[in-house]
Amino acid sequence: MTRTARTAVDRTVLGATGLVLLLTGSWLAASDRALAHRLPSWWPTAGTGAVLLDPGRLARLRGEGWWTPTVMAASIGLTVLLALWTLGQLRPGPARRLALPSPGCTVRPRVLAEALAARATAVPGVARGRARVLPRRGRRLEVELRVRLAPDTSPDAVLPALRAVTAEADAAAAPYTVHTRLRLSAASHRMPHVR
Repeated sequence: MTRTARTAVDRTVLGATGLVLLLTGSWLAASDRALAHRLPSWWPTAGTGAVLLDPGRLARLRGEGWWTPTVMAASIGLTVLLALWTLGQLRPGPARRLALPSPGCTVRPRVLAEALAARATAVPGVARGRARVLPRRGRRLEVELRVRLAPDTSPDAVLPALRAVTAEADAAAAPYTVHTRLRLSAASHRMPHVR
């Protein structure tokens, strides 16, 4: 299922569920005797002691041959449908490819992130680097670069080289506008404690 179709199905299911809950809640609120005098005259109200399905009618329905198989089939079908929908929400969609300036060339965001992290880790004074590339609407990329500095390395020492790495990433993703967020952290100088 494509991403737009999946989004449309998600919004339709959420909208229908919200509408059912809104109507049910309105009916339950309206059936309260304290609110009955405030409702318009055309609003249906439940009588005193009324229930949605009285015991006599339920017993008649259970006596019908179609009732039990219909209820079971509807319950099983609804359970399977909701389970499949839930599993579809957990599974990531297909990896989107980013078009490059050369005709027919594409790159996956994860590959671009791995290359960016490798370039950042190669900078002297950087102990570890991680990157995420998130495609956004309208030819825009958000790049999150997290860098852990080696002990006794100041951020001023590595920042020019990291700026060069991010500028290189901007040039590599040429048709896209890149917004880069850089997070620097330092390794802690933990001393072993003796007890």
